[in-house]
Amino acid sequence: MTIAVDFDGTIVEHEYPEIGKELPFAIETLKLLQKEGHQIILFTSREGKLLDDAVEFCRQKGLEFYAVNCNQPEDALFPRHSTKVIADVYIDDHNLGGIPEWGDIYAMLSGHRHHRHRTHSRRRRFRWPWQK
Repeated sequence: MTIAVDFDGTIVEHEYPEIGKELPFAIETLKLLQKEGHQIILFTSREGKLLDDAVEFCRQKGLEFYAVNCNQPEDALFPRHSTKVIADVYIDDHNLGGIPEWGDIYAMLSGHRHHRHRTHSRRRRFRWPWQK
């Protein structure tokens, strides 16, 4: 699955043009989805040095994007007029209703049950794959 993800307000708190504090579990979730075979594209309105800073911020935390503001890595070499990224899913804080918690996002995309789903009238606690 191809997942396009925004940066400001989605991976980090919205402090544009500065880089805000990382939102809890954002980068860990994206790295986990990548490990499961999903292609993660950074899709942001940042450009120039501000974009480079955002990419480097994620890189330092161990998150490398499949592409940045384009569909394929090689598309960045040949800019085109349309900047629309084609993805199966878009994760953005400007979604209708805002952005869910990253645990909810992971549960929706991976098919894992989340603690908010009820089973047998008891709540099951969602566990990240790295939790025992």
